[in-house]
Amino acid sequence: MTKADLINKISEKAGLTKENAERGLDALVGSIKGALANDEKVTFIGFGSFRTVERKERLGRNPKTGQVITIPAAKVVKFTVGKALKEAIQ
Repeated sequence: MTKADLINKISEKAGLTKENAERGLDALVGSIKGALANDEKVTFIGFGSFRTVERKERLGRNPKTGQVITIPAAKVVKFTVGKALKEAIQ
């Protein structure tokens, strides 16, 4: 599903114009980004939660050459699925 598809679904189900649905979606995504940038956990009960974690520096291989390289440490986003969503897709 693309962003445009999601905007269409929100528009239909909530009875909003596509412009209002897009503004709402952009506000949601922006709020989630802001919270994660501040190392806050974002939780949607029944859906799941987003949080940031630090990945340590590690060794890897260049698949093309086989050369050993160092992959630098990085902050990444981790999603944990909620119970209701997990049950809904099984």
